[in-house]
Amino acid sequence: MDKLRDLRKELKKLGDIEKSKVLQKYFKTGKGEYGAGDIFLGITVPETRKIALKYKDLELRQVQELLKSKIHEERFCALEILVFKYSKGDERAKSLVFNFFIKNTKYINNWDLVDTSAPYIVGEFLLGKNKDILYKLAKSDNLWERRIAIVSTYAFIKNGKFGDTIKLSEILLKDKHDLMQKAVGWMLREMGKKDEKELLKFLNMHCKEMPRTMLRYSIERLDESKRKFYMGK
Repeated sequence: MDKLRDLRKELKKLGDIEKSKVLQKYFKTGKGEYGAGDIFLGITVPETRKIALKYKDLELRQVQELLKSKIHEERFCALEILVFKYSKGDERAKSLVFNFFIKNTKYINNWDLVDTSAPYIVGEFLLGKNKDILYKLAKSDNLWERRIAIVSTYAFIKNGKFGDTIKLSEILLKDKHDLMQKAVGWMLREMGKKDEKELLKFLNMHCKEMPRTMLRYSIERLDESKRKFYMGK
């Protein structure tokens, strides 16, 4: 019995043409857009996650085949399976999943694919370890690798560690892509939820050079007077 074939059949059965049209627009799949050429079946995230959980025991070689798919939901499913394998694995299994992820970043090529996986594999694995790989990714020409770098630090933030979020935010401060500006602003906001003083210190140093999108995202949880103050800067 081919589990991978069965998984694909189940996903195809859940597909919805009208939803797929909406998703194609939402994820900017038109020519020249960031998701150009991506194919959507039109399946909701909870439905896709349910299928991933059902097929969580797929072998890594099958996960790789799924991750190479041109169909967005198949790649999303592959990454959800990887997150599950990582969360339930021993140290050896976690290391295997982390290395697999890093070798396959070219297939992790949309913001939802990054956000559903990077913090829970890359971030979790690098807690307490050398983080040079994040700085390498942050300097990549590839938008999604840069996003992996900053979004992975969500795992550090949850553990009260902000140093790498701050350093990577400084490296990415002038990134021109709005998806990066949003990602950096998001991580700074999460840091501020844990420690507002750290966020304010960052803003006081950098608010004048931050793109407005990044700034707006980072200050969302501050009180109104502080938001007005930094936007006025």
